[in-house]
Amino acid sequence: PHKIFLLQVLPITDEGPDDDDIFNDSPTLHITSPEISTQAIQGADSASTMRLWGMVRGARALVLIDSGSTHNFIDPRLVSKLGLKTLPTESLQVMVATGHQLSTKGFCPQVTVQLQDMSVTTDFYMLQLGGCDLVLGSSWLKSLGTISWNFNTMSMAFRIQNQTHHLSGLPPAQLQVISDKSVRKEISTSCSLFLIQISNMSGSNTAVQPHTDLDLSSITAPDLSALLTKFTHIFTVPTELPPSRGCDHQIPLLDDTKPISVPPYRHSPFKKTILESMIKEALAVGLIQHSSSPFSAPVLLVKKTDGSWRLCVDYRALNRQTVKNKFPIPLIDDLLDELHGAKYFSKLDLRSGYHQIKVHPEDIYKTAFRTHEGHYEFLVMPFGLTNAPATFQSLMNTIFKPHLRKFMLVFFDDILVYSPSWDIHLQHLELAFNILASNSLFAKFNKCSFGVTTIQYLGHVISEAGVEVDPEKISAVLRWPTPTNVRTLRGFLGFTGYYRKFVKHYGQLASPLTSLLKPGQPFIWSPQAEQAFQSLKAAMYSPPVLSLPDFSLPFTVDCDASGTGMGAVLMQQALGPWFV
Repeated sequence: PHKIFLLQVLPITDEGPDDDDIFNDSPTLHITSPEISTQAIQGADSASTMRLWGMVRGARALVLIDSGSTHNFIDPRLVSKLGLKTLPTESLQVMVATGHQLSTKGFCPQVTVQLQDMSVTTDFYMLQLGGCDLVLGSSWLKSLGTISWNFNTMSMAFRIQNQTHHLSGLPPAQLQVISDKSVRKEISTSCSLFLIQISNMSGSNTAVQPHTDLDLSSITAPDLSALLTKFTHIFTVPTELPPSRGCDHQIPLLDDTKPISVPPYRHSPFKKTILESMIKEALAVGLIQHSSSPFSAPVLLVKKTDGSWRLCVDYRALNRQTVKNKFPIPLIDDLLDELHGAKYFSKLDLRSGYHQIKVHPEDIYKTAFRTHEGHYEFLVMPFGLTNAPATFQSLMNTIFKPHLRKFMLVFFDDILVYSPSWDIHLQHLELAFNILASNSLFAKFNKCSFGVTTIQYLGHVISEAGVEVDPEKISAVLRWPTPTNVRTLRGFLGFTGYYRKFVKHYGQLASPLTSLLKPGQPFIWSPQAEQAFQSLKAAMYSPPVLSLPDFSLPFTVDCDASGTGMGAVLMQQALGPWFV
């Protein structure tokens, strides 16, 4: 340990050590009275502070690195929340830069704080803080030796035991400054003025509501609006890492697998700038941390439909050495068959669903990836891991199990609530909201639908009348260009095959096309292939609405046979006509 850890033990009371063994062998030192800056008390930014997210016992905490505070401080609310060890002490007076004095609430010895790529274990005074959970003061900063602190980029670098560490801080809150002359131009003489300060504060230490995209202007039903207002918190942006829930994502590897390291891909200067920004943001919110893992995967940027970019890690090499999780993924046709009798529907779309599941602590190092500027690893489940879908579906099935196939369907992060009447639907929705809230899961409001009679779900349009193809998918088929090779033909057949139950005699229509997929078959686009291609497009143009089976009524198997073959269909009679 560094000298700072010994120095921080002593200044608990003004009377020196007492009975606790921790002080018995310590030398007597003269310690000046602790001081704390107004930034730590009020949560304001300054030129001598840097804020960043840290981890204490698996919980995210806002840390203020503050050269204006002499010692390290921790908020009592965080101590209580995490059950940290405390030592009773006489009240110690802490001088605030304003001249006021505050009293410490106790002392926490040897608290370990994970700060991005490093771990800090030191002692903290307990003191009511305003804008953060912990303060690392000048006594800790002095123990680091020479520090490179860049206030423009909010970053610092230093060396400990011949290893360089980098810390990236959160951007400072921006306030616009106007002159008194400008103020006089804008206000009348009868106005009252108030001085306020806007601070970025930890969600656990403030009554300010977290950011949410909740907009109830489109909700016309008062009872539904009241229900959504009651559960506003599940539509907020998460401010801390998700809880474990007993299903942290694990990455079991095949026997004798050695660390997998793939060189990083090259990127243009433009993409490097985008990568740097995305990495900085991910570090700031605690999704990733700096890594020294022997594992490494390359990254690439994929452009979204809205023009923004998605950071993707190429885990293919890791996936080949991963033991596959065979948890069953639901069949979409099986899910849709459950919807008979439903009249009202709501769809809940989880916010960055994979990132709401932790990576198991023992497997974090396997998620490591490299960019042109550093080596990082995920604390939450990233996209691209072979077992990620199974982990996510397993969590969904576990928490919603009592209600599946009764009034709720779950396909990964798409949750459908369905009910036969409005009043019952509100009850079902409240149950779903309670489950999300109790499991600290968050939905993205602007991607959800509530209390509608027709809804888009998994590429289909669902209503009381039945199931039909999503018109947007039909439009995509009609615009599909003529296939020029096996790969593009597979794409077309895969797309139309997803909706084959809506196309009468699909197999016969597609036969000239499927024959081109046979191994060793040369790809020759014949007139027969073109006719089949156009026939499938035409069949998709006006597909029927399929009725849903009623499992409370009997089914009939209608069979037929001849000298060359046999077949059967499952039929059901409802209100007169027979349905196949």
